[in-house]
Formats: sequence, C-alpha cells, structure tokens
Amino acid sequence: MTKLSPSAVEPRIIIGKVGAPHGVHGDLKIIPLTDFPERFEGMQSVYVDQTLLPIAAVDVKNNAQLILMRFQGYSTREEAAQLTKKLLYVDRSEVVSLQKGQYYTFDIIGLEVFDEAGVSLGFVTDVLQTGSNDVYVTSKKGSAAQLLIPALKSVVLEIAVEAGRMVVRLPEELN
Repeated sequence: MTKLSPSAVEPRIIIGKVGAPHGVHGDLKIIPLTDFPERFEGMQSVYVDQTLLPIAAVDVKNNAQLILMRFQGYSTREEAAQLTKKLLYVDRSEVVSLQKGQYYTFDIIGLEVFDEAGVSLGFVTDVLQTGSNDVYVTSKKGSAAQLLIPALKSVVLEIAVEAGRMVVRLPEELN
C-alpha cells in the first residue's frame, strides 16, 4: 500500500507566526514562515491556530522583514495580544503554485522512497537544506538508521506526490 504525503491530506498549511502587538490599534507583527512573503499582500482572511473559521484581515502592510496585520474583532493592543505566538494557516488550495519539478518540503516529507528495482528504502522524514542541494532524510519505520539521499536529478528519478512515492538511483557510495 502506498502512503500519501501528510500534506496531501492536510487541509491547511502554515504561513506565519503571530508576534507581538505593534502600536495601540490592534496591529500585530507577523513572522512569515513561507518562501513567498508577498502572499500576505491583499490577503482577505487567514486561519489562526486550529480555528474552524478564518479571521478577516482588515489591514496588511510590509514592514522590513515582518508583516503588520490587523484582524477584524481585534482593534486594541490588548485584544490583539491574545493572538501572540499563534500560527497562521491558509487552505491547502491557496498555496503558491510552483514550477514543474519543484516541490514543497511538506509534500516531500512522508513520501515512500523506492530504488529502481522497486525495493522500499523507507520514508522521507526530513529535508535538509544544505545550500548546494537539499538532502532527503529517509528511514524505515521502527529503525533508527537513516539514509541521506541528495536531491539531485541524477539521483531522484521520480517524485509522485499524489501517489506518495519517490524513485531514486542511489550513488555507488550509498549502496
């Protein structure tokens, strides 16, 4: 049985974390947890933690490396402070589209990894960003042993997020 990537079933994706209030009118500092901070511009609403309904964004401004946001129903510094340290989410359908061959880390984690012969090598448990190329940390369930797979076109032959699988050709030194 093929296991789907966790995000394939996760309805929401984290895009930021609420920091401290800014000023006295309910503005909050938002720490972007996304590669696309411009996504906040024009944002209409966002989910705060695990709320069932989104909260309307009244005002959104860029401020250096932070975003300033004000939410409906939080018009004072004290009201806004209640949201400090909470995570901001958007629906999975609202993620920024990537180019062909690019994947979100949350789509890669959880994929089952197979070699060219179809032998399972385990599941991707983490993605290390080394600067030159990513490295997929793979391990079998119940085992502490890890296999580090470089995210190179010569190594990663196929990524099928919807099918929950990745096919790799391991370099000789990893065999």
